[in-house]
Amino acid sequence: MAPRAGWRSAGWQTWFLVFLWLGHGIWVLKGRWPALGLVRALDLVSGPALKVSSRWETRRESEDQKARSLASAQNEIAQLKTRLTQLETQGSQERPRLAEAEEAIRLLGLKQQLPLITTAARVIANTRSAPFGGLVIEQGPEGGLQPDQGVIAPEGVVGRVWSVGLRQASVLTLDAFNASTAVMLARSRATGVLQGTGPGRAEIRYISSQEGVQVGEAVYTSGLDRVFPRGLLVGFVSQVRPRDIEWRVEVSLAAPLDRLHLLLVLPPKPPMEVTPPAPPSVGSPKLTP
Repeated sequence: MAPRAGWRSAGWQTWFLVFLWLGHGIWVLKGRWPALGLVRALDLVSGPALKVSSRWETRRESEDQKARSLASAQNEIAQLKTRLTQLETQGSQERPRLAEAEEAIRLLGLKQQLPLITTAARVIANTRSAPFGGLVIEQGPEGGLQPDQGVIAPEGVVGRVWSVGLRQASVLTLDAFNASTAVMLARSRATGVLQGTGPGRAEIRYISSQEGVQVGEAVYTSGLDRVFPRGLLVGFVSQVRPRDIEWRVEVSLAAPLDRLHLLLVLPPKPPMEVTPPAPPSVGSPKLTP
């Protein structure tokens, strides 16, 4: 029995040629529009996926850029913090020198204003918190110092030289309990004796209750003790209270005794009347009656 023609190789070739010519004919008759339709259909199907993919890629790039920017910002912040720490450390190291330089400038101005031969001295220790303590300055006999020489600062009177050693001397400050200084009030010119009562404070004795004393009034040296000339600023009246036949006049001292680094030592037994220096630019402290 002969094989069927459809299964022969020649038969397949025949049918393939028929379909090929048929497709070519349709292409010639219809033109390229079916292909365009197919392309459009494919575009329609793949368009949303392409848009989602494009947006996802754009979002990924944006997040990567933000991450890089954040890392760069964090790195810059870390560098700035390191630099700030370095500057703060440098500032803390330079601050005492700058403060001492400013104090030296003010002290030089005070030295030029006073018509006296004064000696500059550096404070090397502050023992005011100890009983009968004071300030220790870097001077001695070679500097010509001797007990009872007045000691001042640009802000006001500090105290007097108490004892002199080989290379240093101790200063009894105005707020010491065993310190006394002749003073006068700025308004009435009433005189009295200033005695120390504690850190930064003192009290004027022997001011008659007949005298008018005002809170905030300036207190100056009177020159009667021959340690300080007349007119050097001592402090300001902080409180006035009656006590028997005299006023109890409390004084807030002008000189910052806990922050002094440089001082001027007056000559022994200066003249009572000299041209006093101009008062410091800082105002009197806030006082309560």
